[in-house]
Amino acid sequence: MADAAPGTIRTDESLQPVIIAALRTPICRANGQLKHLRAPDLLAPVIRSLVESVGEDPAGVDDVIIGNAVGGGGNVARFAALQAGLPISVPGLTVDRQCGSGLDAVAMASRLVAAGGDPLYIAGGVESISTAPARANRDDDGGLDFYSRATFVPMEYGDPDMGVAAENVARECGVSRERQDGYALRSHQRAVEAAQDGRFVGEMVALGDEGTVVACDDGPRPSLRAPMMARFPAAFVPGGTVTAGNSCFDADGASAVVVTSLKRARAMGAEDGLLVLGCDTTGVHPELLGVGAAYAAERLLAGHGVAPDDIDLIEFNEAFAAQTIACLDHVGIGPERANLDGGALALGHAYGASGAVLVTRLLAQARRRFLESKESSLGLAMISIAGGMGTAALMRYSTL
Repeated sequence: MADAAPGTIRTDESLQPVIIAALRTPICRANGQLKHLRAPDLLAPVIRSLVESVGEDPAGVDDVIIGNAVGGGGNVARFAALQAGLPISVPGLTVDRQCGSGLDAVAMASRLVAAGGDPLYIAGGVESISTAPARANRDDDGGLDFYSRATFVPMEYGDPDMGVAAENVARECGVSRERQDGYALRSHQRAVEAAQDGRFVGEMVALGDEGTVVACDDGPRPSLRAPMMARFPAAFVPGGTVTAGNSCFDADGASAVVVTSLKRARAMGAEDGLLVLGCDTTGVHPELLGVGAAYAAERLLAGHGVAPDDIDLIEFNEAFAAQTIACLDHVGIGPERANLDGGALALGHAYGASGAVLVTRLLAQARRRFLESKESSLGLAMISIAGGMGTAALMRYSTL
């Protein structure tokens, strides 16, 4: 079991949630290598591989809880569960908290475990931006008014596009263009190095058929250099600091985890996992939506008596370098400590899947750290959310 504090671990093993397996697909640019795969096609292989990896009877899965932001509805969790070969007795639930959907699905499953009964859940997220349906509102005369994104809040609160909101955060929090470019470049460099070292292999489910297999992320750019970053023009606001170079790109992908109680995990013979200590979600002003993760993490850490310096591994969804730096500064975490293998600036942002990708990355890094140093890890996952929200989750790696 984990050592003592910081962070509270439940003494009742039936009520302590633990993540014992986590996998993801390659994360690939929207309208790229995965453009022919719909959301269930991305997710089903992950579910199937997860169930096989823990040696569980598929009928023993209590529910499949999946985040999704821009899909066509119809409960993708249920569809993908059946496509993965789970029996019809296993239900499915689809969660929509936009960018936070995948992490909130994991949080929901963890809270259900903490309610008792020793259940087992598959939880995570999926997004196929490439195949997302065209969306439209109906005019009074019945005509269709197509739109590119949903309205997230009533207009009196302001509903800026993501890039404009990132500029708002950069200006409000004093995050310079130089810091943004430097952070984004480091994300690419770290992701390239991690891929070359094979650090992503164990967490990846390859996708493909008929001889065409996609087995790696396609976003990290080995050729990116500081002079190139400096040449990108402002992308959203004239004279601004947020550019295509220090912003993420839209991506397709899926990620999911196995969440159960510590008691059931031990009965299953699981060797290690991430003990879920707590999760928190909060709201902020929609004009500064990118800082939501900071306020959720701040409240979560305070509630568990954890100081920023206590945290060993931080995974933040890097939608924009500006908001990533602002959030980490607010919490008191040096930006260089986050996303040791790179983040969404290099790998891409698959909306509903991204929060679950954070957890998958935490487990992989914690396992590697334990093998190298025999040290446990306290991990923090953070994601800011459209409409002015943020979710954070605190986890401790432990042998079981």
